[in-house]
Amino acid sequence: MLSKLKQELNSLKDPKQAQLLQRFFKTGVGEYGEGDVFLGLNSAQIKDISKKYPNLDLNDIQNLLNSKIHEERVCALRILIHKYNKADIEEKKQIFYFYLNNSKKINNWDLVDISAHRIIGDYLLKDYSKKEMLYKLAQSHNLWEKRISIVSTFAFIKEKKFDDSLALAEILLGDSHDLIHKAVGWVLREIGKYDEKLLEDFLKKHYDEIPRTTLRYSIEKFEEGKRKKYLRGEF
Repeated sequence: MLSKLKQELNSLKDPKQAQLLQRFFKTGVGEYGEGDVFLGLNSAQIKDISKKYPNLDLNDIQNLLNSKIHEERVCALRILIHKYNKADIEEKKQIFYFYLNNSKKINNWDLVDISAHRIIGDYLLKDYSKKEMLYKLAQSHNLWEKRISIVSTFAFIKEKKFDDSLALAEILLGDSHDLIHKAVGWVLREIGKYDEKLLEDFLKKHYDEIPRTTLRYSIEKFEEGKRKKYLRGEF
């Protein structure tokens, strides 16, 4: 079954598209996606293939996550999300820890963004006692673990639970990487959809330390005049 999945992915490879994706996902030497290899499939193609293999076991999913081929890791996570959604609470716990044990292999922003809130975030809503995991990830030296920490909280935000998102945002404000700036801004913007005053209070409190990219993302939904005032630091 695993070899068939890999053959299907390989049969749709597109070298020209692969080159574009490798530039887009910064796979060059010294870039955040260094060493990532693309076949050149689009999201719909990967999703369609992953749907054919819902019963792939964790050993085979581990094999895919170990791969240097980006699309194989995307497939692994899509299948893992499906298994998680169908699982009972004990199986969800197993998948939660499986994900955490593989966090360094979920090593590009799209991999984090399709999966962290659906597995880590959702599980922590069911077992909130383990939420300290997020704070450990936020203080990791690994870029992807830090992004997992904040993106996971989208599950909380949908339930109108904002405290952990804001606390993690505070921890990550001092991070130097643009991908963290964007993720924090994205989370803050989402909070603002539910409670704009809460977002504004956070921005005013931390205005001097907020990276410009984070600020721009967080105020994207403000009306234009208000957004321009925030960009100038006028409250």
